[in-house]
Amino acid sequence: MNRERGSIVVAGAATFGCGSSPGYSDIELLAEAARLAVEDAGLRMADVDGLATANLNAAMWPLNVVEHLGIRPRFIEGSNIGGAAFVSQLGHAGTALNEGLCDVVLICYGSTQKTYSLARRERLAARSLLDPFPYEQPYRPFIPPSGYALIASRHMYQYGTTRRQMAEVATAARAWARLNPEAAVRDPLSIEDVLSARMISDPFGALDCCLVSDGAGAVVLVRAERAADLPKPAVHLLSSETAVWHRQISDMADLTVTPAAESGPRALARAGLSVGDIDVVQLYDAFTINPIVFLEDLGFCPKGEGGNFVQDGAIAPGGVLPVNTNGGGLSCVQPNMYGVFEIVEAVRQLRGECGARQVSGARTALIHGNGGVAAGAQATAILCHPEAL
Repeated sequence: MNRERGSIVVAGAATFGCGSSPGYSDIELLAEAARLAVEDAGLRMADVDGLATANLNAAMWPLNVVEHLGIRPRFIEGSNIGGAAFVSQLGHAGTALNEGLCDVVLICYGSTQKTYSLARRERLAARSLLDPFPYEQPYRPFIPPSGYALIASRHMYQYGTTRRQMAEVATAARAWARLNPEAAVRDPLSIEDVLSARMISDPFGALDCCLVSDGAGAVVLVRAERAADLPKPAVHLLSSETAVWHRQISDMADLTVTPAAESGPRALARAGLSVGDIDVVQLYDAFTINPIVFLEDLGFCPKGEGGNFVQDGAIAPGGVLPVNTNGGGLSCVQPNMYGVFEIVEAVRQLRGECGARQVSGARTALIHGNGGVAAGAQATAILCHPEAL
């Protein structure tokens, strides 16, 4: 992606409608986040000549976005690998900018996943007939929770991970969310609350599962030389690497190892960094087992020790490793595809814009996206402050 280290900059970032947004459509939420991100970059929508977007509810979603925003991009990217799509698209956008295919790339997403959840369930049921999981669908699994529950159960069996350790992930996310005025859920949350919540898919209770919310997010990328004339501090893209291993959980070779074990080391190597150099981590926490497994696969702790790693508030405010500082998908926002919100939060942390939840001295951020059922597609990106170049 990078001809020169840090040659691409995230110049604008914004969210809109996180939580519940009745009266909006997916594309209306997206358009408002896009407008805010372009404004944040000190640009106009007419400057945008590159677009990267995806949505699970429309096959030709990028065309809808082009039409609605009134832009005519020279570069367009609509690859959809689920929640990892936008983190993966960072790399594609960076390549397009480096190759001179365009000058300003908008990555954007919007969804009314909460407001119109019933209609979405009906569409998903219809889509399952056209897009089947042949080895799983006959058993009518509750997907995605049941898929990730199998990962959690195997990790518990193989490494002794406990439900209490997974509950630590949920309470850490809530502690960060309580510092974030944008977070959809900010009530206090205890370990006991998580453990006593209604069972969803053993071993997950309701509070082990991410939110169902509305929301939109967008970021704007430009070449570094152009960023010098823009109003906000530059946040440099050092790398973005993607790994895809499977679609169905029945195709996982090892239920405790995800493609993060490939995308993470490649992204760190391309960035010229190690896990010890990372100040802030944004992980796709669709379920409480995800950060535990990802921290292992990305190299922050050995395989099997993720449960121990997250104990005693280690990833909460004041802990040894700030993880999901906006509250994550568990407590901040989760409108079906979460990756763009990870990017926005990383940018804000590196700019020093996060107020009460700001990580002091944050200069590097690792973002990790997760897509597909049971973590089949993974994308890892590294961003940094100019002082870390």
